[in-house]
Amino acid sequence: MDFIIITGMSGAGKSRAVDALEDIGFFCVDNIPPKLIRTFAQLILQSQEKRDKVAVVTDIRAGNFFDDFLESLDELKAMGCDYKLLFIEASNEIIRRRYKETRRKHPLSDKAKGSIDDAINAERAILAPARQRADYIVDSSQYTTTQFRERIAGMFLEDSARIMQIHCVSFGFKYGIPNESDLVFDVRCLPNPFYVDELKGHTGLEAPVRDFVMKWPQAQGLVPKLMSLVDYLVPLYRNEGKSQLVIAVGCTGGRHRSVVFAELLSEHFAQQGLRVSIQHRDIKK
Repeated sequence: MDFIIITGMSGAGKSRAVDALEDIGFFCVDNIPPKLIRTFAQLILQSQEKRDKVAVVTDIRAGNFFDDFLESLDELKAMGCDYKLLFIEASNEIIRRRYKETRRKHPLSDKAKGSIDDAINAERAILAPARQRADYIVDSSQYTTTQFRERIAGMFLEDSARIMQIHCVSFGFKYGIPNESDLVFDVRCLPNPFYVDELKGHTGLEAPVRDFVMKWPQAQGLVPKLMSLVDYLVPLYRNEGKSQLVIAVGCTGGRHRSVVFAELLSEHFAQQGLRVSIQHRDIKK
């Protein structure tokens, strides 16, 4: 089991780190008291629902409970849990600016009598021993949101480009466009197998229908143009920080042409090593 413990400065980006880890398949729990980390790890290991990738966040929000943090790390080591500690930090100036922009209250604000600078400095001193124990230290000060997400993903994923999940959907326009669609392609311009008696009852998952759809010059010309377009667009969406891109392909009934092209797109992305899933929404209608 990959077990990641995230801690660090308030306002440095721990929530964004959690988002990035969830996007690459981690089961994440936020704001867990340190004393419960060992118990939680035991529950995960003993659970019938196997979890291969788990991350928890614990930080100064736990109040006095955070005093037990280093002891909890020692307990995990003693039980044979090979955890990794990820420490997120940022400069005082950046943290101060983020709190000013969000107008949120720093967890140590009351103890610091309302001084954000004193609160940041106090927290940094409290977290210094945890920082020394960290396996990974990331300073978010100079990252954009997208760069930070890719940085975190890249630490725990071989290819950070896989942070984005691409979901291909075939559908029938007669049943409506999928609401979650980011991109919609209409292939009703291609010859329709529905009007061929021996193909009408079959679907685009079957070779005779696929061969019929792809034998026409219109379809053969569309494929390279469509693939070129998505190859251009996908990196742009990824750079904007999208964790999921839904590409919908529609024909009249959602059983023939759209299925063929959704499958082509899915295969194209899979060959590039991207995370892709596929759904044929209306294939049984």
